[in-house]
Amino acid sequence: MSRIVHVNGAYLPEDQARVSIFDRGFLMADGVYEVTTVIDGKLIDFDGHLARLQRSLDELGIANPMKRDQWLEVHRQLVAQNGLDQGMVYLQVTRGAPGDRDFVFPDPETTTPTVVLFTQSNPALVDSPKAKKGIKVITIDDIRWGRRDIKTVQLLYPSMGKMMAIRQGADDAWMVQDGDVTEGSSNNAYIIKDGRIITRALSSDILHGITRAAVLRFAREAQMPVEERSFTVDEAKSADEAFVTSASTFVMPVVEIDGAKLGAGIPGPLATRLREIYIEESRKAAI
Repeated sequence: MSRIVHVNGAYLPEDQARVSIFDRGFLMADGVYEVTTVIDGKLIDFDGHLARLQRSLDELGIANPMKRDQWLEVHRQLVAQNGLDQGMVYLQVTRGAPGDRDFVFPDPETTTPTVVLFTQSNPALVDSPKAKKGIKVITIDDIRWGRRDIKTVQLLYPSMGKMMAIRQGADDAWMVQDGDVTEGSSNNAYIIKDGRIITRALSSDILHGITRAAVLRFAREAQMPVEERSFTVDEAKSADEAFVTSASTFVMPVVEIDGAKLGAGIPGPLATRLREIYIEESRKAAI
């Protein structure tokens, strides 16, 4: 059965959905996105994602096309119409389709934002095989633009980084700037040393992860020490454990960096426990 998607207010089978070739998301990467996790048919960290969406739109000067309850209704409709139990709802807002290509922003009075949402099913989201064995990462230079805190659809280099990792027999890439790890291709990066969780502090250098915020809150509530600071590649390779967080992976243990195994080369106890806590607490708070 074809998925039902949402395009500019209409619910359509995916093969009937259309967006203009003049849409600035297509021509200029002039748009932002969010991905909200679904567990047991319910939305995880929904309000956090909506708050970040608003921030990204504000930074680009794009008007938010919906109120909070309207966004919630669309998300719930897509989950229901597609019978989604575990997976994600992808949301994208672009500056719209002015009818021609121009570097100058179109008049917002005559060009309305384009809104697209769709679901992605992942029955193994919670009981992930990768989480049981951990993932391998490589490190690459971070040559992205300087506003990584805005969740734009400019994802070419992160995609290239992911492919670099796959070609080297790894799962993902950690990006490095001035010797320090910034983040993964689609996730925030962490190491654990002597029981302390270390992750880069928030700035324009990294995405302000919604899952990151929740995981750090849960870690502190569980009396796990947290340091928000930069760490080097060498520091990461000598860590006891490492992991990444994102809406699509929750807490995912990292067991190898540039071919160097961490600890015994298997998911460590703190990262494993953090994943359990995140899933337990997220299920309680889901809407």
